[in-house]
Amino acid sequence: MPEPVLALKIVPPQPAQEGGLQVATAVRDLRHVRNLSQRQLAARMNVPRTYISKIENGKAMPTLSSLDRLAKALQVDISTLLRDSNNRHRDETAVLMTDPFLAEIAEYTSQLDALQRSIFLNHVRELAAGRRRSA
Repeated sequence: MPEPVLALKIVPPQPAQEGGLQVATAVRDLRHVRNLSQRQLAARMNVPRTYISKIENGKAMPTLSSLDRLAKALQVDISTLLRDSNNRHRDETAVLMTDPFLAEIAEYTSQLDALQRSIFLNHVRELAAGRRRSA
């Protein structure tokens, strides 16, 4: 009896899946935080702007060397690009809460309703703008 032949299934290339979307979101978010355009980020990496666009839209998954260059251009570790957005936001919040001033404000603002938060935020904006209210 002849031995069975192994069937190989050819899978056509598909757009980047979940991991690629995490990278896409991370690159876009970090680029915005750094106040960089796609063109500026591309110049830092010495790649075409369209490559950055494809990464951000999940149409291209960067190679390991491109991830390294992206991380350097965005001034982060490669692991930051590979983490999902929930973990990134959790990490960013943890860093902010190491500041005693912000931690204390967070403690108080969590006890405020929407109107009180709005009033508080307006006061902070006025203080930052240098305006003072007379009592």
